[in-house]
Amino acid sequence: MTTKTIVDCATGEVNVVDMTQEEIAQMEAAQATWTAEQEAQKAAKIAKAEARASAEAKLAALGLTPEEIAEL
Repeated sequence: MTTKTIVDCATGEVNVVDMTQEEIAQMEAAQATWTAEQEAQKAAKIAKAEARASAEAKLAALGLTPEEIAEL
């Protein structure tokens, strides 16, 4: 079973208790949301890099040098 640790800062008492089904479901939903956000960020970075490479290739095809492209 999944557990959680509860710490009473005033007394220093530490208790480890089982999580309820509702808490487990909430934790799993949060993990799924985090994973989806991470995948979306990764996809956005890849898309941006691909767009940049495409733009640089088009500028090079027009005859610009790598130095000129870098200055844009």
